Amino acid sequence: MKMVTPLLASLLAISACVTAGVCEAATKAKPKPLPTYKASFDCTSPQASAEKLICHDAQLARMDLELNRLYLLALTDEHSVPRPNKVEIDQRFWMESRNRCGAGPQAKTCVIASYAERAFQLRQGSAIARTKDPSRLTEGPLAYRCAGFNALVAATFFTVEPGVVFLKWANSSVTLNQVPSNSGTQYTGKDYKGSYSFWQIGDDVFFQIPGSGQMSCAAEPVG
Repeated sequence: MKMVTPLLASLLAISACVTAGVCEAATKAKPKPLPTYKASFDCTSPQASAEKLICHDAQLARMDLELNRLYLLALTDEHSVPRPNKVEIDQRFWMESRNRCGAGPQAKTCVIASYAERAFQLRQGSAIARTKDPSRLTEGPLAYRCAGFNALVAATFFTVEPGVVFLKWANSSVTLNQVPSNSGTQYTGKDYKGSYSFWQIGDDVFFQIPGSGQMSCAAEPVG
């Protein structure tokens, strides 16, 4: 009786694999599971597609925790505008709106914009939410007066990675995302009107909206 050597066994296995046409599938590495991050809700059983996205995205998870921190502070502020009971109602409506972002290719953009605008609302309405907590990941709203632009521009920043800024003026608003820059901090984005840019270089601020050249802006005192 002939002994099957290890080398012969390997050759036989390769031959069988080729014959069966399964070599490539067998050698393909299994996809690694996505990391799970801490959020304000239970990431072991997220309910909505937007929640699943947040749980597996470091930037969104940090925005979620910061937004929840702002919300809890606003609930303690008897002088908040609106009042705490209305803040609670608004938060429920906001969560429903955020969850409608779904899971499509634009879902993350939608979720970021949702968090940015809600952070602006909570910080604008509550002095307690604007307290200088060392753990905070938001700043603002800060006001800027831009040359040749009639309206004040209010800016609320999310200091996550990459950063996000929500800008509001008159009846318009836009959420911009931080992009690599050789100088200062630059945020860009677009909507159906066109492209926007907000650029901070030291104390200098520049803002550009669709159909306009770059405007030089100066910070103004807030409240």
